[in-house]
Amino acid sequence: MGRAMKRRSAGGGLSVVPDYVRGRVSASIGALFSRGSYPLAGTLGYAGDPGLFGPDSMTWPVVGDAAVFVGGIRALLVQAAHPEVAAGVAEHSRYRQDPLGRLTRTAAYVTATSFGAMPEAESAVSLVRRRHGPVTGMSARGKPYDASDPALSAWVHNALTDSLLAAYRHYGARLCDERDADRFVAEQRRVGALLGAEPLPATARSLTCWIDEHPALASSVEGDEAIRFLRDPPLPRAVRVGYGVLFRAAVATVPNRIVQISGLSRRPGDAQIGRAAVAALRWCLGSSPDWQRAQARCEARSTPSGDRSPQ
Repeated sequence: MGRAMKRRSAGGGLSVVPDYVRGRVSASIGALFSRGSYPLAGTLGYAGDPGLFGPDSMTWPVVGDAAVFVGGIRALLVQAAHPEVAAGVAEHSRYRQDPLGRLTRTAAYVTATSFGAMPEAESAVSLVRRRHGPVTGMSARGKPYDASDPALSAWVHNALTDSLLAAYRHYGARLCDERDADRFVAEQRRVGALLGAEPLPATARSLTCWIDEHPALASSVEGDEAIRFLRDPPLPRAVRVGYGVLFRAAVATVPNRIVQISGLSRRPGDAQIGRAAVAALRWCLGSSPDWQRAQARCEARSTPSGDRSPQ
């Protein structure tokens, strides 16, 4: 900050405001994801390992963009429309008592599977599968649920894939055409396969149709509770206003059927305001540090002896 204070604009005024704003926003968001160890802390030890996707993938720009925050909110809204999934979350999750802890764990999973080396990605998936093992029960409509069931895993995974893609196509840094969208969906099928999820639609269009037409969707007490929580979570005051804008931006992209099931509502201008908010967030945060770290790992080389070390 000392050097920044000395920089002056052409008109003579201090140019510290942009740096200050960026710093405050970055610190506020970083604090939300600080309830655990950094998932890529040891990633440079896997020099040259591209992980599940690598630098030429669509996953890196999609998950590395600021629109991912909208996609994450949308995924939770969509997932809550499945009564058995909502029941499993309500009965086996501490999201009400520790929302930031759950947020950190979810973000760590997405970061590790998207940008991690293969051992890191596989470890993240294995951890999720172990946690899903005991998640069983009966939903309010009398149907059994088991988080390890390939069909329920598919709903959670496919809703996340569809949501990240929808958010990027609406609010991302660059145009994402159908070919790019299909590439992203095909890449995410690799994660779904590791999870044991089935079915895994092969194209963006078939994925959207699968989400829209899923026969198990309905309103539920647990789903409604999750929506209420997502609408007004106990976040620090510094981020509540921004979160509200991102929430509205997410709702603007949710399929009409799920909007009706979940009792959500749209307002004119939500998408336009969301686009401006994501652009501002992108300006504040800059390039994704996870993307940069993964890129550095891929550009490093392995030693002839087989020991992996950065250049």
